[in-house]
Amino acid sequence: MARTDYSDFACSVARSVEVMGQWWTPLILRDLYLGVDTFDELVADLGISRSLLTRRLNGLAEDGVIRRETYSDRGDRYRYLLEPAGHDLIPVLAALSAWGDRWHTPEGGPPLLFEHEGHECVPTVACSTCAQPVTTADLVPVPGPGSRPVRGTAVVASRPLGPTAEPRKSR
Repeated sequence: MARTDYSDFACSVARSVEVMGQWWTPLILRDLYLGVDTFDELVADLGISRSLLTRRLNGLAEDGVIRRETYSDRGDRYRYLLEPAGHDLIPVLAALSAWGDRWHTPEGGPPLLFEHEGHECVPTVACSTCAQPVTTADLVPVPGPGSRPVRGTAVVASRPLGPTAEPRKSR
C-alpha cells in the first residue's frame, strides 16, 4: 500500500505522523524504552521481518529519534538507543497505552502498568502551565505563528476552531 507523504504539510500532527505513523514504529520505540535494544531481540519480540525492521530503524535514525551504537568487538552488532526526540515520545506512547487500557483492554487486563516517582500512575496529557489533565472540554485550539492557509492547515485560516466553534451548515 502506498504511503502518504506529509512532509509538506504545515501541521505538527502531520509532521509527527510522518515520523511515527508507520506500522511497527511505536512498538519498536516501546521495546527500545523497555530495554529490548538489539536487532535480534527486536525481531524475536515483535515477529517483524528483518528487512522491515532495518527500514524502520534506519528511518528513525535519519529522523534523529534513535541512534545506533556498536556493542561487539566484531563491529557489526548494534544496540539501538533512544535519542532525546525518542525519549520525548515515550510519555506520548504511555498515554496511548493508557487509552488502550481504558478502551481496548487486552484479555486479562493491562499488560504493562506505570509508576511515577514510586507510586502507580495512569499516564495522561497535562497542561504545561497548571499541570491539570487536558481534555477536549477545556482545550481551545488557536492559530499559532506558523499557521497559514496551506495544505494541512487551511482550516485554521478559514474558520473558527475548536469544540465551541459554530457548526458548519450543510449545503
